[in-house]
Amino acid sequence: MTEPKDLLQIKFTDLLVIAIKWKRQLILLAVLAVICSAIITMPFIIKPKYKAEVVFYPTTINSIGNALFTDLNKREADPLAFGEEMEAENALQLLSSSAMTGRIIRNYNLMEHYGIDPKSSRAKTSLADKFRSNIEFRRTRYLSISITVMDEDPVMAAKIANGIAEIYDTVKTEIQMQLAKEAFEIIESEYIKKEKEIDEIRGKLKELAENGVTNYEEQARALAEEIAKLQAKGGSSGQLQQLRDQQALLSKYAGDFLYYTENLKLQLDAQDKLRTRHEKAKVDVDKTITHKFLLTSAETPEIKAYPIRKTIVLITLMATLFFGFVVIIIIEKFRAYKAMS
Repeated sequence: MTEPKDLLQIKFTDLLVIAIKWKRQLILLAVLAVICSAIITMPFIIKPKYKAEVVFYPTTINSIGNALFTDLNKREADPLAFGEEMEAENALQLLSSSAMTGRIIRNYNLMEHYGIDPKSSRAKTSLADKFRSNIEFRRTRYLSISITVMDEDPVMAAKIANGIAEIYDTVKTEIQMQLAKEAFEIIESEYIKKEKEIDEIRGKLKELAENGVTNYEEQARALAEEIAKLQAKGGSSGQLQQLRDQQALLSKYAGDFLYYTENLKLQLDAQDKLRTRHEKAKVDVDKTITHKFLLTSAETPEIKAYPIRKTIVLITLMATLFFGFVVIIIIEKFRAYKAMS
């Protein structure tokens, strides 16, 4: 009953004895593992890839007008600020969007570059897999954005990485420009409408002026004073009646005059606010600025990044020796069991 248990027990001294006994086989395994892994990592079997990287900070502004033409105390975003978490997340979303990936694929003809047959039933799936394996977007610990491109052609790797950074700027500008134009059209329509309302009020005041009402308060005060002076001097009733007729006419249009005057003030104030918004919206449509602060641009890599030959050889060697040693132990234990039976 104890013999099978003894067979299952392995001491360190037993391992040393087995290693010494099978040293030739283990050395042969190690040599074969090194040779095989070295051959497998040759360029004609596993094509080397080169890595190019671009690092940038996304800007924090969406509206140039608000950022540059708003009082400092009321400004929501500093046009020179960077390193915001929300902006970094938004940049990642944009980089991963179909608008971006589609533009990258078209600009660099990645279907042909990756050797994918466009007529294949899995062409789009294969292209998407290649894109994900070779192009990576990630947020760094300092809230910047890293664009990493792996490619068999070092020049192409740098070209794609730098190109993606440029496309990011272009696509974001196009999206914001579309929204800015829509906003500008709405504000411009309201501004034109407000101008028409003001013109109508001024037309009404002009009609009142033609009826003799130009400044109700001043005219009413002047008539009251004239009537008082005329009564004090004992003026003629005809003159007094004439002044009272003027006063009655003035009173007739007093309500309209006061209404249009106050309304004109309100509409002019509203127009002034609309004018400011109109000017800001026009700046957003007419002007563009970069949406990133470039920290590192991609240069043509000189050393391959994949495969790492030393690492692969070392891992293959260790794995081969480990599994080889396990097989040897099983053989030794099986022989011992056969000898005891």
